[in-house]
Amino acid sequence: MEYVKKILGSVQIPKEIIDDITLVNNTADFGEKIEKHLSENTTNLLDIILFGAIHLGASDIHIEPQETNIRLRLRLDGILHDISSLHQDIYHNLLSRLKLLSKIKLNITDAPQDGRFTVLIDDMSIEIRTSSLPAEYGESIVMRILNPGNLVQLEALGLRKDVYHIFEQEIKRPNGMIVVTGPTGSGKTTMLYAFLMKVQTPEIKIITIEDPIEYHIKGVSQTQVSTEKEYTFSEGLKSIVRQDPDVILVGEIRDLETAKIALQASLTGHLVFSTLHTNDAAGTIPRLVDLGVNPSSIAPAIKMVVSERLVRKVCQKCSVKAKPSAEDLVEIKKSLHNLPKEIELPELDSVKIPQVSEKGCEACNFTGYKGRKGIFEIFLIDDQMEKFILTNPPVSAIKELLVKNGMVTIYQSGLIEVVLGETTLDEVKKVVGEEE
Repeated sequence: MEYVKKILGSVQIPKEIIDDITLVNNTADFGEKIEKHLSENTTNLLDIILFGAIHLGASDIHIEPQETNIRLRLRLDGILHDISSLHQDIYHNLLSRLKLLSKIKLNITDAPQDGRFTVLIDDMSIEIRTSSLPAEYGESIVMRILNPGNLVQLEALGLRKDVYHIFEQEIKRPNGMIVVTGPTGSGKTTMLYAFLMKVQTPEIKIITIEDPIEYHIKGVSQTQVSTEKEYTFSEGLKSIVRQDPDVILVGEIRDLETAKIALQASLTGHLVFSTLHTNDAAGTIPRLVDLGVNPSSIAPAIKMVVSERLVRKVCQKCSVKAKPSAEDLVEIKKSLHNLPKEIELPELDSVKIPQVSEKGCEACNFTGYKGRKGIFEIFLIDDQMEKFILTNPPVSAIKELLVKNGMVTIYQSGLIEVVLGETTLDEVKKVVGEEE
């Protein structure tokens, strides 16, 4: 059947597809639904794939050419799921359609390309970021789904009381720099946007510089770097500080010049949020020094460093709770014995921890997990740490001092969620490893 004609750069999902795919409850159902629609035209099939992925809460859609077929996968809660196997002719039609929508060149197949388009569902707009990469058997396509529904207020992130209290206090400061660290896909952007929405009032001006703009926030001036126009983070940041902002968000600190301007802005009356790629919170200081920043500039400028990871939460419908094994209980008690007093935990000797169902259920796509939440390690730069930074210490020495002064490590943060019944010990170890 034919639906509404599509406009270049945007896709309006027809009501018939919305009504049909809304009945899909899990990845298995979705795979069956796609199989039934393979004979339809390319436009309809792409609409089904896009809306189905959005409906199931996927963060990415992967279309991967193999030797004999094309693999369609979705990333849900950080894990890839096989959905369907497509024929070569269907793949080539989808590829052409996606390139047209994303405004990337059809005749280039031997070089990476990036583009984006918009999916319109009723009155909601969802941006899709498209990346094509030449691979052995054809172009691999990944579509990142930037669903504004993922933007949530700080209160809705499910933070521990002590973590929420620290965040709330620090982002109320009129100046200083707050750095969020972690690998790609660890929730840094969601956290920074939650900070922005928390501090946003009609009385202040907020400007962001991002690569690219992932979500649009009403009332915030957002700007995007451009390699074609030589509009880099450092160049953009120079202009931003002349725009009289109160709050600045720098998508990522990648080089010395950006770091210097951001730190200087935080020392001259601005509240600055940014991200940095490090393995843990303690690694932030040496990373900035590696970029070439003088330690004397770091100490007075940075107010808070947050390292974040995302762990999957156990499915509330099929998970059970059981006493931990003797070995696991020893591990939990050993790791949590020195926590700050403000963190409330149940009695560990009688605690029951979550166990996932081996086969899962329909609600969790038969994985045993549904949804994710952040775990954190946070440190504030006080007078002692400020003096210590000036000695240019290694990561190990910084972490040792932070732990001595009561910092909850990211592993401990994960174990707290295990004890509170949110996730499993296996999931925490998988995401952050074990502490020495």
